[in-house]
Amino acid sequence: MNQITSDPLDRSRFPVDEWALVEDEYNQGDEGRTETIFAVGNGYLGLRGNPDEGRGGHSFGTYINGFHETWQIRHAEEAFGFARVGQTIVNVPDAKVIRLYVDDEPFVLFEADILRHCRRLDFRDGVLVRDIEWRTPSGKRVLVSSRRLVSFEERHLAVIEYEVTVLDADASLLISSQILNRQDLGDEYHAGMRAAADAFDPRRAESFDDRVLQPVLKRNGGTRAILGYRTTNSGMTIAVGAEHDLETENEWDESSQIDADIAKHVYRISAKAGKKVRLTKAIAYHTSRGVPPRELADRCDRTLDRVKERPVAEVFEAQRAWLDDFWTRSDVEIAGQPEIQQAVRWNLFQLAQATARTDGQGIAAKGVTGSGYGGHYFWDTEIYVLPFLSYTAPNVARNALRFRLGMLDAARDRAVELNQRGALFPWRTINGLESSAYYAAGTAQYHIDADISHALSQYVQATGDQDFLERGAADILVETARLWADLGFWRSNGDRRFHIDGVTGPDEYTTVVDDNLYTNVMARANLRAAVRAVTWLKSDSPAAYDRLVARLGLGENEAADWSLAAEAMHIPYDEHRGIHPQDAQFLDKELWDLEATPANKRPLLLHYHPLVIYRFQVLKQADVVLALYLQGDEFTAEQKLRDFEYYDALTTGDSTLSGVVQSIVAAEVGHHQLSQQYFLSSLFVDLADLHNNTADGVHVASTGGIWSALVNGYGGMRDWLGTFSFDPRLPGDWTDLAFRVQIRGSRVRVDLAQHEIVFTVESGGPVDLSVRDQPVRVTPEAPVRVALDDQGPRITTKVPTTSDLRGLVRADGSVITASIPTISVDRYDAEDDGAA
Repeated sequence: MNQITSDPLDRSRFPVDEWALVEDEYNQGDEGRTETIFAVGNGYLGLRGNPDEGRGGHSFGTYINGFHETWQIRHAEEAFGFARVGQTIVNVPDAKVIRLYVDDEPFVLFEADILRHCRRLDFRDGVLVRDIEWRTPSGKRVLVSSRRLVSFEERHLAVIEYEVTVLDADASLLISSQILNRQDLGDEYHAGMRAAADAFDPRRAESFDDRVLQPVLKRNGGTRAILGYRTTNSGMTIAVGAEHDLETENEWDESSQIDADIAKHVYRISAKAGKKVRLTKAIAYHTSRGVPPRELADRCDRTLDRVKERPVAEVFEAQRAWLDDFWTRSDVEIAGQPEIQQAVRWNLFQLAQATARTDGQGIAAKGVTGSGYGGHYFWDTEIYVLPFLSYTAPNVARNALRFRLGMLDAARDRAVELNQRGALFPWRTINGLESSAYYAAGTAQYHIDADISHALSQYVQATGDQDFLERGAADILVETARLWADLGFWRSNGDRRFHIDGVTGPDEYTTVVDDNLYTNVMARANLRAAVRAVTWLKSDSPAAYDRLVARLGLGENEAADWSLAAEAMHIPYDEHRGIHPQDAQFLDKELWDLEATPANKRPLLLHYHPLVIYRFQVLKQADVVLALYLQGDEFTAEQKLRDFEYYDALTTGDSTLSGVVQSIVAAEVGHHQLSQQYFLSSLFVDLADLHNNTADGVHVASTGGIWSALVNGYGGMRDWLGTFSFDPRLPGDWTDLAFRVQIRGSRVRVDLAQHEIVFTVESGGPVDLSVRDQPVRVTPEAPVRVALDDQGPRITTKVPTTSDLRGLVRADGSVITASIPTISVDRYDAEDDGAA
């Protein structure tokens, strides 16, 4: 990813508003991006920011978290234990379509003569607002306005208000409100929709050749229509219903029709100049793993009946009230930086839209904004999103962890399939089964176990929710500890050490290696966490301990064995270079010359075979550096600096998971300018489409990482085993940073300035903290101010690049070289080759 040093948005088109994302000019050329960044959702249901009229656009999408189809993975060469069943999120029937005709002329945004256009995603109201003034071919001016929300209060509800006013003449209007099954029926007005998806990109979702949604039910009566379906293979069921209410002083009539894949409610209006026509469309979605669609249709009826019984304004008021509470807990304020403030709030708002009403489901890599990565759940959730939830919305964090707990049986089965004890969670999944067809960069990422355990431990430390461990969550720690104890092995080489071989760390440009540092460090933390949990249960909750022993068959000496393995865990360290090798063989490889790699050959995964990439020292994303952040108390300040500088030179940033981590560690070690570059590049990764794939959906992990970069990076907050400390790193051109964290039931506001940090208990009881090893007790009675001499070290020298590392000598006397794997120059255009 190209690093940026300033606001990359065109502010004539996207003006600054600290509480909204605003677009003042329509541009068909980047509809994929804008459909994503103007999407609305609540964690369960998501509507892409498509035009209400349902024509043009990049990819019309309506997604429900966890609603998926399965398909048989066909491997060219089979082997035991390969993933067998793929899972892909379904584009559920699109109920946001409202087509408009004026004097029989269709309003099609990309063809229309637009006199004025404004679109606004309001972060406080949680509503997407659009106002367009259209001049029809006959010269009439028409104002088309809409408001769209997906309710945070009513999980299954979306509402659209669609308003049309002919400003300067009478006209005949036709409004056709529809539910359209785009997954199977498609759209005759959007034939080119699939073309963009045909290019190779493993980050996109799989497409289906056969019918996915089998029609089961259609119901039409009065102003309401409901369609019901069952997926062909997974057997999941869905019902979608729409209720309509038209308000106008004009004369009008209505009709409706319904078929298996489309339902229409049509209004014909004799519109007088200046007389408004307002259509309110309430939409309900209900899904299940197998409940009959007729029962889901009844649930849709009940949802729509509740809306019909009260003024629709109350739905919008409830949305505002929910978000008022969200921002009270979650806002991060940056004084004097309006462009950054706007982007920060957009990222935080995306976290709400991805997580708020998951209610027992996972948190997908794209949330409910797109079909990227097939709607799958990854380790992204635990490492990048759960910290935000644990410290601002503990109940949502608990639900996300309970979802993983519900996967434990499938994880046990997967471990057995791989000849291991304990449990192995899937690297990518929707239904709990491993769905990664490429095991080297998928199943081999055993660190997923440690990531989930890390998130669980962090949640318990932040909340003090020991009850969660007692009620079964400790099973995760026990079964993952068993996996590590079984996977690793003892070897004596001067001293007796515990090793883990044949795994892949977070860096997917280096796979199936021995003693991956991140994996070993996190596995050690996982083993220790299991020992602490079992020890605590035995001493403080003996009844829960007895139930755990009976449930899991926990042996008397298992915890002691885990402790021995943890304390003897081999942590690779190269004395000659003074750095931690990413794995046992990593430093033996030569360098990939990133500075000489042409821009049109990035990201590397789209232009080079994996085997080519695996032979070099080159990283897709932070690996060792991520360990320095998550387990920072295990490394000295000097080690962190040396490791960061070495691996920063090798990291491509081809993954959006990387920039936020590099920003946090760069700030800690003193590379403050580089930290800001990584922060800005992550902050705007979707808003400015810096990875050229925003069209596939929001990078939810990166949005979570933005919160961590602000709170843990610039705020300097750490939580080592329940000890909460602050060592701030405020950027030099920022005057103030304010955020809130909830610690064991108390909400603490943190105000950071260049020369002091102030803690205020906004709710709850006293909280014990430390600032640079100085103990601080904050009580509700008064804020506590702590003076700061500085904002940490400030390194002004350049961070090394691969060119700087070229020529270094290894311990064995060999010289490190840097190159790009190419074939002969005549196979490339001159500008393509760039590296010859």
